[in-house]
This record gives sequence, C-alpha cells and structure tokens, in this order.
Amino acid sequence: MHIAIAGTGKMGTAIARRLLALGHSVTVWNRTPARAQPLEQAGASIAATPADLLKGADAVITIVTDAAALDAVYFAAGGLLSASPSGQLFIEMSTVAPAKQQEMGRRVTEAGGRFLECPVGGSVGPAAQGKLLAFCGGDAQDVERARPVLELLCRRIEHAGGFGAGATLKLGINLPLMVYWQTLSEALSLLQPLGLDPARIVDIFADSSGGPNMLKVRGPQLAKALAGEDDGAVSVDLATMRKDLRSMLDQGAAQNYKMPLTAATLKSFDDAIAAGLKGKDCTQLPVWWLREAGKV
Repeated sequence: MHIAIAGTGKMGTAIARRLLALGHSVTVWNRTPARAQPLEQAGASIAATPADLLKGADAVITIVTDAAALDAVYFAAGGLLSASPSGQLFIEMSTVAPAKQQEMGRRVTEAGGRFLECPVGGSVGPAAQGKLLAFCGGDAQDVERARPVLELLCRRIEHAGGFGAGATLKLGINLPLMVYWQTLSEALSLLQPLGLDPARIVDIFADSSGGPNMLKVRGPQLAKALAGEDDGAVSVDLATMRKDLRSMLDQGAAQNYKMPLTAATLKSFDDAIAAGLKGKDCTQLPVWWLREAGKV
C-alpha cells in the first residue's frame, strides 16, 4: 500500500517507520520540514505540501498536535482539501475534542473526501510494534476500508459510533491514567521515609493492585527518573497530557457532569508546567512532586 502521513512528531514518525519496515510505500509531510528528514533517510518520500500527499495514496493519516494544526493541515492554502479530494480516505488520529472531530467529518465529507476519526491509544513503543488501540468514529464502511491500514498499526480496533465517538471514547479511556500520575506522586510521598530503592518501589507497585498496566511499560523509566537518572527521553510529555485533561473537563461540562478529581489533577499539571516541566516526560511529574510541589 501507499500511505501518506501528515505530521511527523513522535507518534507520526513511529507510525511511518512501522509502515516502512513492513514494506509499504510512505509519503510524509511536516510543518517543520527538518523533522521529516530522518524518515526520508529511512525510505519515505517527502511532500512539499499537505495537498501533495493525496497523489497516489491509498489513505492519508493525519496526526497533529491540536485543533489549530488540524485546520492548517486540512483547510489552509495547500492543505489537504485544496486538492479537491474525490473519495480519498482520511484517517484522522489526532487527539482533539469530540466537537472538533464532528466538524472535521462534516467538512471533509462535504468537500468530497471520506473521513474516519481514529485517535489511538498508546505511545511510541506500541506504535513501533503495531500494538496501538484504535478508537474509531465515522461510517462503518470507512472503518472497513481503513482496516487493512489499521491492522498494521493496532492490536484492537473499536468502532464507537459516528464522528466524535472515537474522541469521546479515548478521552474516557485515558482519564484514569491522567489522574493516576497524580495519585502515584502522592503515594510515593508516603513511602519516602522508607528509603527504598526506586526500582524496587516501582516493581512492587507494578505487581500489586496499586499499579496499572502502564507501570509494566514505563516502570523502568519511572524508576530511573526517581533515582535522579533522567536521560531526557520523552514518551508522552506533560504539555500534551495537560491539553487532554482540558479536553476531558470540557467534554464533561458539555455533558453536564462535574469532574472535581480531574480538575484537581489539571491544577497539578498547570503547576508542574509553570515550574518548567512543559516538555518533560510524564515520569518527571512524581519527581517534581517529591522534590518540591508536594511538601508542606
């Protein structure tokens, strides 16, 4: 297959490398061209504009930072829709608000394209291994059309309903994990007087009811962070997580629900970012909490 990708951040790059490794043809575009150069060296073609991605592509994947970036990729001069799509399939994997995905679905279909909202669960590791979770919103026929591509990238494909359903499902699935990072930070503050080795503490959490599956994946990185061995690697940064927390609160408000625990977690993330952790990995949140934020 020939797959085009708009957005070569951490996830877009991992997805592109996965497809290239499986022998597929990949064309990429990124707002900052230099970030796409490593993929060119790996065998991908580089498009000059988003519109150029449509040439010969079986599907176009978009995976960008936020709603403003989506607007630029699809609707700006040289954007995807400027190429006058005629039935081309767009698989939109960004994490944005459900209302934005509803708008995207409407505008793309009105322009002649086929749109499948498909935010994914998982970070760069699962993306590289083809073990993401796909949360789809759109027509069933488009899910089936996208399935050959999604099966290369995802271990599970869930069609939740129409446009916006995929984003809603992902926000709900990810919310407990966001809150967990704050509760883990507070739990670690209770254990500080014991003076236990961080790797041992993380292993105990991961092997008990106090640890979600996430610790089995990120536990080693968390243990190093707690031991003061930050290698600078970023799997999921705090700024992205804060953006998602805001979307979760907005969606709760739209559905007339209070979410006090989520709001308190957002406040903690705001404070962490104000302290300089904006681009830092999520494992740095407990480090910051233990060092300064959690003390009275």
